[in-house]
Amino acid sequence: MSPPVAGEKRPALVTCTAPVNIAVVKYWGKRDEKLILPVNSSLSVTLHQDQLKTTTTAALSRDFTEDRLWLNGEPADIEQPRLQTCLREIRRLARKRHGEKNGGDEGDLPPLSYKVHIASENNFPTAAGLASSAAGYACLVYTLAQLYGVEGDLSEIARQGSGSACRSMFGGFVQWVMGSDADGKDSVAQQVAPETHWPELRVLILVVSAEKKAVGSTAGMQTSVKTSLLLKHRAEAVVPERMAQMIQHIRQRDFEAFGQLTMKDSNQFHATCLDTFPPIFYLNDTSKQVIALVHRFNAHHGETKVRGALWRQGWGEGNPRGRLAILVFGQQVKGSNQTESNALFGQVGLDTQGICLR
Repeated sequence: MSPPVAGEKRPALVTCTAPVNIAVVKYWGKRDEKLILPVNSSLSVTLHQDQLKTTTTAALSRDFTEDRLWLNGEPADIEQPRLQTCLREIRRLARKRHGEKNGGDEGDLPPLSYKVHIASENNFPTAAGLASSAAGYACLVYTLAQLYGVEGDLSEIARQGSGSACRSMFGGFVQWVMGSDADGKDSVAQQVAPETHWPELRVLILVVSAEKKAVGSTAGMQTSVKTSLLLKHRAEAVVPERMAQMIQHIRQRDFEAFGQLTMKDSNQFHATCLDTFPPIFYLNDTSKQVIALVHRFNAHHGETKVRGALWRQGWGEGNPRGRLAILVFGQQVKGSNQTESNALFGQVGLDTQGICLR
């Protein structure tokens, strides 16, 4: 949306889009459940919006009698606590900005007394298990900010909807700094490299299960924080070094180092889940076979050509309806439209969806 020109009233309807992001150094576990403050920093890759995105439209009107929400064309509960947190925070900042600029006069902005209607949808089938609460909450927060005239870093607000949503506020490669402040003001997202940094990098999504997760993300994190000693060691001793290494590999576009570290971090995530009591199982037989195939392919070539890691995804943190997917990274073959990962999984006949970075 373009900003209004001088003397023009800001429109009372705004539409925005936001991307999906995939963690390569994973976030697992919170030190504060209400504010969604993580026990470790994380780093992700933002996918191109031509393939996966959330589109959200928000409107204000004097004719609306209540706040309302639609998800993929169906009415939804706007009283969800995390959604209400984001809406309340945007409205608070809007009131503050109105007061600072106009002495309480709302000026060119819609009256804050108006109710809001929000409609959000994805450009991919929800049944495929690729819906993203990260993209959804990032899009919600950005759209509301545009509607209410709120400016500045919005990642802190998006984080309170869904932790990983703060990383979807940026394109390219993004880190979520865990922070140390009790109020979470320093737990924000920062772009490490722009979307133009590594144009050869590609991602394939292989959905390996359409079954419901036995343990949702929120419940799983809570149990791991309470019972896993490996999680504590990972957060304190492993992740800080890996964050620095991953940023260096990305900046140098070192695919072999990037791929190996991503797979190692994915492995440790699953080890943490197994160290949780009772243990959590996100890998199934198909995903194990894909991971083994990736390693055999790399061993055959004598270098890391592709890398694979499990992606758990669903409609919102804690929702057990998420599907399981393997994310396979590769680089575009010079002089060809094909990637190493396309070549590998095309040969074995797996149903794949190619996603390129924005």
